Amino acid sequence: MIGLSVVVGGVLAAGGHLATSTTAGEPAPDAATLAAASSGLGGGLPGEPAAPAPAPASTTSTPASSTTDVPAPPSSAAPATTPSSTSTTTDVQESSETATPKRRATGGSQTEQVLRLVNAERAGAGCEPVEADSRLVTAAQGHSEDMSENDYFSHTSQDGRTFGDRITEAGYPSPGAENIAKGQRSAEQVMESWMSSPGHRRNILDCSLTALGTGLATDGWYWTQNFGR
Repeated sequence: MIGLSVVVGGVLAAGGHLATSTTAGEPAPDAATLAAASSGLGGGLPGEPAAPAPAPASTTSTPASSTTDVPAPPSSAAPATTPSSTSTTTDVQESSETATPKRRATGGSQTEQVLRLVNAERAGAGCEPVEADSRLVTAAQGHSEDMSENDYFSHTSQDGRTFGDRITEAGYPSPGAENIAKGQRSAEQVMESWMSSPGHRRNILDCSLTALGTGLATDGWYWTQNFGR
């Protein structure tokens, strides 16, 4: 089944579960992982790692619809100062003498479909569409690839950067919110999971957000949505 968690005011609340920490490097069991955060969720500490809830024995404890053979759980964070609120691996052939660094496979049309689905949901809620922004795409894709390559799942990078830091470093001046997820193998699946979680849904339907960049690393299926104002 799908487990969901949201950081709200520094407290991690999960759909039917409570979790306090995320174990880095823990293999993704057959459960999908989600997390959402925005600075408008009660002023939680920005960059605080979200903790996926253990996969429950039944499928009735989370707000998401029950599924089988679904991958891992997600988290969210807000900018430090502004109250605004990804299984295949592409292996590069290594030479006999020098190993060429591997490049994680990316989502391509999957991330474009996420943008379309986000705007369809926003239209139904009376919000203006968000527009794709290459700087937000850079930040989101970088975070998805970093989580995949280093086997962790958090809004905070292993070097301590928050999503707000990553967005501004990519050249976008007004970070808004971030949703991340792990294990969902299609745009439709990850959007269904996010829309079934109040915190993630709130970010997607925040009419004050105007731009979006989506990242996907298919080795592990790490998804990142970075919203801007």
